[in-house]
Amino acid sequence: MYYNISDFKSDWAYESQATMKVLNNITDESLNQKVYDDGRTLGTLAWHLVTALQSMPAHAGLLPQNALNTDVPKNAKTIVAEYDKVSKVLIDALAEKWTDESLKEEIQMYGQTWKRGNVLTSIILHQTHHRGQITVLMRQAGLKVPGIYGPSKEEWASMNMKSPQ
Repeated sequence: MYYNISDFKSDWAYESQATMKVLNNITDESLNQKVYDDGRTLGTLAWHLVTALQSMPAHAGLLPQNALNTDVPKNAKTIVAEYDKVSKVLIDALAEKWTDESLKEEIQMYGQTWKRGNVLTSIILHQTHHRGQITVLMRQAGLKVPGIYGPSKEEWASMNMKSPQ
């Protein structure tokens, strides 16, 4: 749980840029990649990152409840641009509406009682979870996967090193 906004903003600066690195490597052709027939596509998961950055904070009262466009764009660059935009909107709203003290307040989220600081933790963990799914689909689609918490296979190779097992 986050107890101060500056810690979240610091983590978000890294995490949102890591997500941008991943999203910038997807292609229009890869958006339909999926693991199994009934599974989510890479495009659906990438767009879910965008819509969740609107819906989760909206459920917490941080952003207005806007009608979300759930149609997955057919262009990967649109997903990247929208992710970048909503990521910045989230940080601006956080600085304007919540305080360190308010992070301890309890609110209703998805039929449960959460502290606002837990909402911020969930936003990061939710994104990390789906970003991992996206990188698996990227690998299946033959795309370069960027390193997030260390070098990727391709980055190890560019350093003339074998990735650890």
